[in-house]
Amino acid sequence: MDLADERFPDVPALLTQSAFSQKYRDYLKNAGILDGRYRAQKLEEGTVALPVLKEKISVSLLKELMEDVAPGSSCKETLIKNPVLSKRARIQSPAQKLRMDLCELLESHGMIWRRNLEHDLPHSWQRHGDLVVLSGDCFCDPLWQKLGVELWVQVASSLGVKRLAMQGPIQDDRWRSPNLTLLLGDNGWVEHVDNGIRYSFDVTKCMFSAGNIVEKQRLSTLCCTKETVVDLYAGIGYFTLPFLVHANAAFVHACEWNPHAIEALRKNLELNKVSDKCQIHEGDNRKFPLEDVADRVNLGLIPTSEAGYPIACKVLKKSSGGVLHIHHNVNCFLDKQELYAKDTEEKPCSWRTLAWRKWAESAEVKIQSILAEVHGTLWQTKIVQVKKVKSYAPHVDHVVLDLDCRPLSGM
Repeated sequence: MDLADERFPDVPALLTQSAFSQKYRDYLKNAGILDGRYRAQKLEEGTVALPVLKEKISVSLLKELMEDVAPGSSCKETLIKNPVLSKRARIQSPAQKLRMDLCELLESHGMIWRRNLEHDLPHSWQRHGDLVVLSGDCFCDPLWQKLGVELWVQVASSLGVKRLAMQGPIQDDRWRSPNLTLLLGDNGWVEHVDNGIRYSFDVTKCMFSAGNIVEKQRLSTLCCTKETVVDLYAGIGYFTLPFLVHANAAFVHACEWNPHAIEALRKNLELNKVSDKCQIHEGDNRKFPLEDVADRVNLGLIPTSEAGYPIACKVLKKSSGGVLHIHHNVNCFLDKQELYAKDTEEKPCSWRTLAWRKWAESAEVKIQSILAEVHGTLWQTKIVQVKKVKSYAPHVDHVVLDLDCRPLSGM
């Protein structure tokens, strides 16, 4: 929609008596001539102006309306002054409303809207309750800086929130911390409800991946009533909480080294009333003090959780073993002929699925070797399934491998 449209100039219309307006309206609507963006306008002396598309008005149309559609009526062209948007037209997308509101804000400061500003507006954003996170590639034009905090107040109002933050590049630290600048508001703490679980965290200090919802839902369907689970990369409780709240795990050992994530994790355990069934182990999980305790281990780190393989094998119960949930980013941009040649029986599968399988088989071999080294006995492993969690990048899939590990001596 052009800026001229948003200022609502005079609208072309056809004027007739009120008694004939409904017949006119029905005919014009069916013929695609009625301009549905605006409301009809009642005028003095019992007449009604019906908004129409100017390019479709003709002498023959006027004649047809008066002689065939509503005999005895009168009809002439007019203009609707100060037109009012129809109910349908008033339903704007958030992006449309934001654009219109910012245009008015600039005009109120005597500034002129320039077309290049169109590309400087946010077209998508993350919403967390009353806080919106904008992408870092918007509002770069120096013109916006002249508006100061008034700009952020207007953006928040247009998007229906109270707080704003802007995303920057992920920080190059050992925790891959977010790099958010709070534009409006005094803190970045938000609460996100996902699959019936409450997650509270500070968006300026902790990451939250909504793309993991399918995997969280899958883990929630497991029955872990008598199981002890070790979550090697707990974060704010992405997988720890589904294990406790829905899978009803007997106990979870949650490992995390980011102090901000640990703060959120403690709060989330309390929010979901499962603090008594979880112990948080702060620091590097490679120094995890326990062994021979787990029925199930979650390795939810990407792009790879391979550094956690030794400790995952160490914490599995020596007598009965358990299941490893291993996350990894698989590069699927591999030679398709090589994949098909490797396993011709799986030709019906997609080459992408074969790339996942190839990685899973490689991970299984590594786990088998580590299990034998750590426990001093032979173990049997089985790939239960490999599932896609989400697309991470073009030709890169975030997948999870369920690997069943059992000691041969205990079978």
